[in-house]
Amino acid sequence: MRVNRARRNGAHRLPLRASPPPPPLIPRVAAAVNAISCWYCGLKIYALNEPLFRFGRKHASIFKLWFSIGTGFGLTALVGVTSILIWQLFISSDTHLSNLFGSLLFGFSPSLRISLSDAGYLFISTLVSVSVHEFGHAIALASEGIQLEYIAVFLAVLFPGALVAFDHDLLLALPRLTALRVYCAGIWHNAAFCAICGLLLFLQPVILFPFYIQAESPLVLDVASPLSEFLSPGDAIVSLDGAGIHAVQDWMDMTALLDRNILTNSSDFHYFKGFGAVDRRKGYCVPNALLEDSKNFQLAKNQSGCPYDFTAFVKIHCFYPSNSVNVVDEDGDLGRRENELCLNTKDIVNLEKCDGGGKVMKNGSRCMCSEDESCLSPVQFPGLMWVEITYSRPYSIECLQYKSSRLGSNTSDAVEQTCGGTFVFVGDVISMAHSVQLTEYRPRWGLFLGKYIPNKLEKSLICTFHVSLALVLLNSLPVYFLDGESILEVAVCHFTSLSPRKRRKVEQICVVGGTLISVLALLKTLFINVL
Repeated sequence: MRVNRARRNGAHRLPLRASPPPPPLIPRVAAAVNAISCWYCGLKIYALNEPLFRFGRKHASIFKLWFSIGTGFGLTALVGVTSILIWQLFISSDTHLSNLFGSLLFGFSPSLRISLSDAGYLFISTLVSVSVHEFGHAIALASEGIQLEYIAVFLAVLFPGALVAFDHDLLLALPRLTALRVYCAGIWHNAAFCAICGLLLFLQPVILFPFYIQAESPLVLDVASPLSEFLSPGDAIVSLDGAGIHAVQDWMDMTALLDRNILTNSSDFHYFKGFGAVDRRKGYCVPNALLEDSKNFQLAKNQSGCPYDFTAFVKIHCFYPSNSVNVVDEDGDLGRRENELCLNTKDIVNLEKCDGGGKVMKNGSRCMCSEDESCLSPVQFPGLMWVEITYSRPYSIECLQYKSSRLGSNTSDAVEQTCGGTFVFVGDVISMAHSVQLTEYRPRWGLFLGKYIPNKLEKSLICTFHVSLALVLLNSLPVYFLDGESILEVAVCHFTSLSPRKRRKVEQICVVGGTLISVLALLKTLFINVL
């Protein structure tokens, strides 16, 4: 009796049965056949059967060696991934490690908010990864002399997948190591594909070098609220709170540091990966004349806040390096709201700072302001952060004109200022960090064309790497309808001398147990992320 068995793999892991191919006596006019239902849409491809079979047979010796290495990898992954899953599920109490492993196992963190564009990346990455997976099975079958029946690409509900159909009885008639090579070929190809994606990510600057240069500061691709009123696509972020930003990771690391300072309510100086000193409090040397003009905006006792575009400031004497929290105003009172002044941040941000090494030393404290100036610090509200962001506009017409004429002596300060500036953001720094999409690559020629290509390439490679790695981990587990079930079945038969009845019991116990712990791992990951 001829039995058809489809080796299947996809994001949905559904128990689909392969229908038999068309009778060999009927000529195949069409190279593909469609199958459509209310929840399933599939395409069976027959045109690739002969090319893949000839290719596999032509290089059979090379592929047998290649897939023999893959067999060792598959068996190691079966034992290793299962052991790690059991350890993190029943032994380890490290929630961070459990969340990390769960994210790798299921492709992404269940708490991750996926946008429409991210869903597109995930869909394409899944389709490519499962195609690579099934291509491994197809080539392994061809190298062993087994003809494919068809290759199917399908969409079940919203999840893409692929499978190859072949004569399972013919595979069982061959040596067991041959079956192991075929069953391990999918995860072996996914592992190799992960390595290729990682290598391409590492070599991305070299690959893009003929068309792009790595900018000194990351460029803004897209910007949303709350930074949309300050930045525009094409702007470059130069510094954040005085710390130079030279890469996208610098931007994320610096905002994470500032957020930690808020959570810990710490005003001490911090040093982080070359960013320099970071102090939660900031002081500005404000001319006394400007303070006289701002008296009309002085906060009353019953006033809750400053008008729009104004920020509350408090006058302080000096910053003490040993303790920058205990600062007082000129009257000796700390925290009196009637002593707070409302000032326009645009008038303050470019003034001299009084929070660093001072010009005048008094009793070990640092006082930077002159006699006709006062050191004022913005009032820090819970959960909000006052940060300065310096940016440049390298693609603005005024800035390009300035760069072309900067060797001359007639360049005006107004034109130079149009190349960038500094603004103050007051709010949640994490939402601020995620409101901009940045890139480290600048096109070599003229206008800001092709600006999205490096980011899209990098994101595609990263997403494909994670999805392909998830397929390796999932198919390494002894779970129903996945490759791990077949690998376990052949391995137990090959490496043990048990009777057929005992062997079937062992296989059933392992597969049921593997399926249960996989479901528990998913539920644990969801539970950790919900909490």
